[in-house]
Amino acid sequence: MNVAEWIIVAILSMTLLVFLILGIILIVKLLGLTKEVKEIAIEGKDIARNTNGIVSNVKGMTSIGGTVEMFVDKYINPKLKSKLNEKEGSKNDGKNKSTEKK
Repeated sequence: MNVAEWIIVAILSMTLLVFLILGIILIVKLLGLTKEVKEIAIEGKDIARNTNGIVSNVKGMTSIGGTVEMFVDKYINPKLKSKLNEKEGSKNDGKNKSTEKK
């Protein structure tokens, strides 16, 4: 073989080696990138599920029925329960006094 042919073969071999190494590095980086994309997709699904719950909560709070229900649960029910407990207490006191007299 001629010296020029050896030089061309050496240059082509080195070029092939460089592209082979770059290809392996690129494949490894792409595999890492696909793992990250998969994790992002899973987190996106979780966010979508949580968003559906948030939307239903906000929907309940912004609708008239949801607002009235929240108001009744927060303000009226405790007062109503305390009045019912007072009435039951007074009825029980009356029954206890009448049974004590006998």
